[in-house]
Amino acid sequence: MLKKNRVLIVDDSPSVIKILSETLRDEYRVSAVTSGQEAIEVVKASPPDLILLDIQMPGMSGYEVCRTLKADPLTRNIPILFVTIMNQTEDETLGLELGAVDYIVKPISPPIVKARVRNHLRLKMHQEHLEELVRARTQQLLRTQDVTIQSLATLAEFRDPGTGFHIRRTQEYIRILAEALTKHPLYKHIFIPENIELLCKSAALHDIGKVGIRDQILMKPASLTAEEKDEMKKHPWLGYSAIRASSRVLGENSFLTFAQEIAYTHHECWDGSGYPRGLSGEAIPISGRLMILADIYDALVSKRPYKPALSHADSVKIILEERHKFAPEILEVFLDRSSDFERIAQTFSDI
Repeated sequence: MLKKNRVLIVDDSPSVIKILSETLRDEYRVSAVTSGQEAIEVVKASPPDLILLDIQMPGMSGYEVCRTLKADPLTRNIPILFVTIMNQTEDETLGLELGAVDYIVKPISPPIVKARVRNHLRLKMHQEHLEELVRARTQQLLRTQDVTIQSLATLAEFRDPGTGFHIRRTQEYIRILAEALTKHPLYKHIFIPENIELLCKSAALHDIGKVGIRDQILMKPASLTAEEKDEMKKHPWLGYSAIRASSRVLGENSFLTFAQEIAYTHHECWDGSGYPRGLSGEAIPISGRLMILADIYDALVSKRPYKPALSHADSVKIILEERHKFAPEILEVFLDRSSDFERIAQTFSDI
């Protein structure tokens, strides 16, 4: 058996409540209250599927009730139909502007009430179905994004297994920095939750270009020669090119935008001394500015075949000595949250 929709009647007139109840009770589960304040309490405790609301009531008016419910995310989508003797155009206009979906003028016509309640409940069900389809589609797209990024990141890990938990650590460093910058006036519009999540996922691809570097260089257990360093410095461009090819297919605003920025600019320095293009200052996208600090810190505190791991304190000292490489506001956040960096480095240690 299909569950009946719930309709709440809000009116201070017992005779109106009686008429509306008798009109609707065969098709719906009907309840009633006689004041605006009581209506607010009942709706918040157990939201109905539709509300029939009188305007002129002692205390809180129907307009106030409507305004209150539409301001609350938990109740704003409940259809509200005003039932009133106020039949002036400006009255109806105000009610609709407040968010009501319809306006029924007294004296009540049961057939009209039935028809309008039925139509608005059908419309609500249709809207909810569409919203569910959109949510399902969005989840599917997010899963596709995750699989795509994870597959590419796994490829990079297979190619350079010596980096251990490097990818996971840098993702967590990026999250710390981005979340702290949500309070910064220049960045709070960028670092909304969805962007932070995508940025952290995309950070896993910062070294994807290393798949194009020769094994003799990538796996060399010693310091690189000048020529080898020059070849290693090609990996940002290689990574950008690979991601860019896919991004073109998906469009300019694809979910790979952060990934291609990070791959291309994570070795660019604030003072212009980085590579591959020697960008400086705000010419470096914010994603790249975050990544260079996360990448350098992790390189310092991690053991490599050609170097020992440094302590957290020594790593912070070196970063301060090389402050010219980092955006000032990002360096400031790092210094403020450096204990979190140390915690992440220890939690996801390669040892």
